[in-house]
Amino acid sequence: MATLILVRHGRSTANTSGLLAGWTPGVALDERGAAQAAALPDRLAGVPVAAVVSSPLQRCQETVRPLLDTRPELPLHTDDRVGECHYGDWTGRKLAELADEPLWATVQRHASAAVFPGEEGESMRAMQSRAVDSVRDWNARIEAEHGPDALYVICSHGDVIKSLAADALGMHLDLFQRISTDPCSVTVIRYTPYLPFLLRLGDTGDLTGLVPPPRPQQEDSANGSHPQGHDQGNKAQDSALSDAVVGGSTGAP
Repeated sequence: MATLILVRHGRSTANTSGLLAGWTPGVALDERGAAQAAALPDRLAGVPVAAVVSSPLQRCQETVRPLLDTRPELPLHTDDRVGECHYGDWTGRKLAELADEPLWATVQRHASAAVFPGEEGESMRAMQSRAVDSVRDWNARIEAEHGPDALYVICSHGDVIKSLAADALGMHLDLFQRISTDPCSVTVIRYTPYLPFLLRLGDTGDLTGLVPPPRPQQEDSANGSHPQGHDQGNKAQDSALSDAVVGGSTGAP
């Protein structure tokens, strides 16, 4: 089946402000994030990307724009299912304040029980479920259109990508905070009929190793295959250092 290149959006203005952006409109990449996005085409140079799928949120759309500009033949698809978690009443609040909320500990240690407050709040289980469903659907579509060696990009958000990596690793969602994905990092999962293989996790470097090896010519013709994530208020320092950043880390300064 297809190989999925998961790109977390570049660093955003909410990341640098310490805010939980969620689905807040108008959250753009900051200067560093724009530079990270501009470097993405070179990192993927030589990698035969078949399509790009993106969260509808601005920071993701801005992240894939340089890639699309350099490869105008690539189709862009927008899928709400890989959009950010709906954090409900937590949306737009400072992470430093949220760390004192009772729900924070649940998010850190028992994520499968976490349901964000408010009418628009979503459970973390629902977030993972919709994202996994999206990936399964896109895997089938990309393979049908481009062959079993096809690679494609999904640009999404820290918690979504971490939950997808946990699913690929067979990890319970309660353990997903052990995974970290920096802004504009790349996580790669190759799906097969029986097992997914995690090829990269939070990679911020060169990606040319993702280029699939050529298939033997005889096999190609015979089978018809295609070549191809502080100290917070009253929290103790050790506890703060072990907490994952809800929504994803801000990466290197």
